[in-house]
Parts: sequence; C-alpha cells; structure tokens
Amino acid sequence: MTVESTKPPTTAEPADDYLERRTLRRGSAGWLLLTGLGVAYVVSGDYSGWNFGLAEGGFGGLAIAMALMGLMYACMVFSLAELSSVLPTAGGGYGFARRALGPWGGFLTGTAILIEYILAPAAIAIFIGDYVESLGLFGLTSGWPVYLACFVIFIGIHLWGVGEALRFSFVVTGIAVAALLVFAVAAFMDFDASKLNDIAVDSSAFGSNSWLPMGLLGIWAAFPFGMWFFLGVEGVPLAAEETKDPARTLPRAIRWSMAILIVLALLTFFASAGARGANAIQEAGNPLVEALQPDGEATTLSRIVNYAGLAGLVASFFSLIYAGSRQLFALSRAGYLPRFLSLTSSRKAPYLGLLVPGAIGFGLAAATGDGARMLNVAVFGATISYALMSLSHIVLRRREPGLERPYRTPGGTLTSSVALVLACSALVATFLVDVTAALIALGVYVVAIAYFGFYSRKRLVARAPEEEFAALAAAEAELERG
Repeated sequence: MTVESTKPPTTAEPADDYLERRTLRRGSAGWLLLTGLGVAYVVSGDYSGWNFGLAEGGFGGLAIAMALMGLMYACMVFSLAELSSVLPTAGGGYGFARRALGPWGGFLTGTAILIEYILAPAAIAIFIGDYVESLGLFGLTSGWPVYLACFVIFIGIHLWGVGEALRFSFVVTGIAVAALLVFAVAAFMDFDASKLNDIAVDSSAFGSNSWLPMGLLGIWAAFPFGMWFFLGVEGVPLAAEETKDPARTLPRAIRWSMAILIVLALLTFFASAGARGANAIQEAGNPLVEALQPDGEATTLSRIVNYAGLAGLVASFFSLIYAGSRQLFALSRAGYLPRFLSLTSSRKAPYLGLLVPGAIGFGLAAATGDGARMLNVAVFGATISYALMSLSHIVLRRREPGLERPYRTPGGTLTSSVALVLACSALVATFLVDVTAALIALGVYVVAIAYFGFYSRKRLVARAPEEEFAALAAAEAELERG
C-alpha cells in the first residue's frame, strides 16, 4: 500500500498502538542545549581528522577547501533552519526531502544521512583510541577494547534518557571548547607564518607552488577534510520532536552552532599549522597535541589538550550516536526500514535504533582500524544528503510559496543553490581522495535502494508524521487543482 492512500496502513499491530510504542520524550531540550548539541556533533573535527587534508592540498589547498565548505555549510544550515521551522519532526533531512521530493527522495536522503551517522562514530572511535594510546591511559593501545568501551558506555547513557544524554553532551562539549581556546592562545605564542607552507611542492602538479604544493587539484581533493570542521551540524533538526517550541528553537540553535564552529575552525587551523608546521601535523592522529610538542616531548599543556581532545572526541561520538538513532527511528517508524527498529523503551529511547547502528559501527572500527577511510565513507553519505536537502529547499520554495514559514532563509533559493553546487563538488571529491571508500559507500547505498524499491516502498506507514505532512500537502494540492 502506498503512502498516498487515505486508508490506514497495513500493519500487524493495532493502528492506535503503533505510534504509541514509537514515541520520543517531548520538550526535553531548549535552544541552549540544542546549540551545544550542534557544536558537539562537530567539535571532534577540530581535534583530529581535518589535518589529513594537508597531505591532499597543502596548507593553501586546505584553507581554500575549508572556506568553500564553510560557505556550503552556512548556506545549507540557513536552508535547514527554514525547513525545520516548517516540518519539525524527528525525520530531519529525510522529512524535508519526503515533503519536497516524494518517497524516493525521502528514502535516498535518509539513507545517505544514516551512512554518515553510522560511519562517523566508527571513525571517531578510532581517533579516541589514538588519543588514549598517546596519553598512556592504563597502558591501553588503540584497538577493539577501547572501541567497544566507547560504544557500550555511551550508548548506555543514551538508553538512560534523552534529557540526561543532552546534558552530559553539553558539559563535555563545554570542556572541549574551552580547551580549544586555551590551545589557540598557547599555539599562537609560537606562531610562525613560514611554517604554514613547509610541505614539499609537487612540481608535476598543475598550478603548484609553496601555497598550493599539490596544485589546483589539491584544493578539490581537500574538500572532504575541509568538511570535517563542520560535519554533523546539520543533525540539529533531528531533535525536533524532543524540543521545546521547535519552530522557534531549531533555527536559533542551528545559526548559533554554525557561528561558533566557524570561529573554532579558524582558530584551530591557523594555530596548529603555524605553531609546529603543516608538514609535521599532516598525518598525526592528534594534531593539536603534536603542535604543542616541537621537540616531540610532552608538556603539561600538551597533556591537558590531549585530555581535552579526548573530551571533544567523546562529545562528537556521543552526539552522532544520538543523531543516527533518531534518523533510523524516523525511517523505521514510517516503514522505510524494518518497523521494529523504531520501538522505544519505557524511558522513550529508541533502543534498537541505538544498539543496531552501534554494533555496526563497532564492527567496522574493529575490523579496519582506519579512521581516515571511515571518515571518507561518512563524507560520501553526507554530501549526497546535503545536495538533496538543498534541493528540497529549492523545490518547496517554488512549489509551495504560500507555505507558512516561521523562519525564512536569507537569500532564498540562491542560498540553497550555492549549497547544492558545492555539495555536488564535494561528492565528486570523495572519489579523488579514496576511490575504495567511495565505492564501498556506493555499494551500501545501492543495496539500500534495492530494498526500498522491491519491498518497503509498498509498506509505508501513512500515520507517521513525515508521511502525514506529505499526504496533507498532496490533498491540498488536489483541492487547489479541483
């Protein structure tokens, strides 16, 4: 049965019991907690991961990539702020695309977001292992016991309840941000502009120089790493059903999160490369710590930043698990994925939506130990979702101009068009950096599409909020045509 039908969905459960068993805790977060959530999604990207882009484009190439990706995210979050004020449901990007692009658009967007939010925690777990090993905590090395501890402990906190989880995330994020500011002050005291361009120039690359040692193509190849300073902030709307006054709260939280992240990205990038040199940190698992250790010996400050880096990684890991569980919950509740995955506990936590992605993420981290590859797979999914969400904003603006919009995107469709073009460029860049990672992600995507095309698209749950929004829009359009 298709969602366009006005009859109740075919389900093994009583219709009046289906959504009752799939309910999140309402009103658990205000704009401040959501702003903290937006920063928490991303803050680990300041501590690790972005520096691999120096090997792809050098300091200049990564700087330009960061600026362009920052522009993409800024344009996208302004678009998402409008969409989240119109459609405040746990589906987030899936819900926006479902309204604008139909069931296929909703599924393609939601699946891409899931790829991002399952793979990004796997990458971060590996980075956490690097930090734990560098600190020498309990003699542990980066490996599966550390990854398992991460998933077990932090999924456990999420199962406890969303309010407790968001407050925990807020505190840990505050520690990580404060440490970034302390790091920046210390690193800038040793800043030397000549160290920014100390990566060897590849004379065979077109347009190469000391600023762009890998040439002009290096800028493009650095796109996925420029994204790491902002990757995940788009997840704020996923908290819509657990938010107080979402139409007002979500746009405010999204804008503040992005503003804070831009400041942190600039401070981290310039301070790190200028203190130690771009060449010294381009392959480091903990680049901020390396930046504070010019002779390779640990200092009091570098150890403090190392501990804080661990806090930042934990904050992002913890928050991305939350985002992935809410996206899976929404897709499952609407029937796009197996419905049992959206069942919630007595504490209103989607327990299978937490446990299943967690098990997959742990398995990937333990099997590969390759944080950079996991990062690239996550970026592949992210860029597809960004393109589709930006397109959704353009379509809804043109098709439903009279739709009530408590918040309106500055620049309108021009803003979302910029995000769309840059997202498509970043998608292609994933193939430049790691073809294997891109093909792995593409393979997973194809399998998911086959599942939807042959099975779940005929079994959607019309009473799910995102489906009801779309059905009402279709009914209104039919009345207008009549």
